[in-house]
Amino acid sequence: MQRIGLGKDLHRLAEGRRFLLGGVEIPSDKGELGHSDGDVLVHAVIDAILGAAGMGDIGEFFPPDEIAWKDSNSLDLLKNTWHRVKGQGWNLINLDCTVTCEKPVILPYRDSICASIARVLEVETSSVFVKGKTNEGLGHLGTGEAVEAWAVCLLENEK
Repeated sequence: MQRIGLGKDLHRLAEGRRFLLGGVEIPSDKGELGHSDGDVLVHAVIDAILGAAGMGDIGEFFPPDEIAWKDSNSLDLLKNTWHRVKGQGWNLINLDCTVTCEKPVILPYRDSICASIARVLEVETSSVFVKGKTNEGLGHLGTGEAVEAWAVCLLENEK
């Protein structure tokens, strides 16, 4: 059986925060606000994987009002999620992601981001792809107030 999952996340940007994508810190004057480290891409990936496995969403596993998850490393949350999903017999076929923000430019960091996520998901780097887009100066994304990530994954379960 194969299933697809779609994940989306959006975070405000604020000065004094790190800008993280897939666990990779990218130099920027603003970073994501969030209960955890705010890694918008990893949060979208978690939702995509949980959705494909029919296991819920990130808020059910890591509620934003629980102090235990305050300032958590999002890659640790992804690793926790992936072990649960894998324990149900699921394997990742591929993951395709899009990040939208005006700044910073994603392309110079793309390979590192893909490798970081692939390492946690225990797959070849070629199974993970990340694209960076701008919002052409429009809306909250275009004015640099927010960053958004979308992820779609294909899982397979032979059980």
